Amino acid sequence: VQLVESGGGLVQAGGSLRLSCAASGRTFRNYVMGWFRQAPGKEREFVAKISQSGVVRHYADSVKGRFTISRDSAKNSVYLQMDRLKPEDTAVYYCAADPNYSKSNSYDYWGQGTQVTVSS
Repeated sequence: VQLVESGGGLVQAGGSLRLSCAASGRTFRNYVMGWFRQAPGKEREFVAKISQSGVVRHYADSVKGRFTISRDSAKNSVYLQMDRLKPEDTAVYYCAADPNYSKSNSYDYWGQGTQVTVSS
């Protein structure tokens, strides 16, 4: 699976951004899709994931109620709507794919990342 993220940028605290991830190469509907992020000097952390059907979703506590993950099988894409952004959300955001919903971090396929910077 090839994954390409887009939609990152610079935004003020309290603002919104929508990240997109386009998938190609294998059957999109077979994969759990996840978003992860890595801030400078920190380890990569889980943000959100969505099941193959789109019915089941999980979020990190730090983003719950502010971020929404969704997927569009017709477009082979997954999205991350980020609202009420905070400076601590600043990081490189990665899209990832894996067939196993229970997997926490070591997904099989990763995108190149997109930078999100939230100014205070």
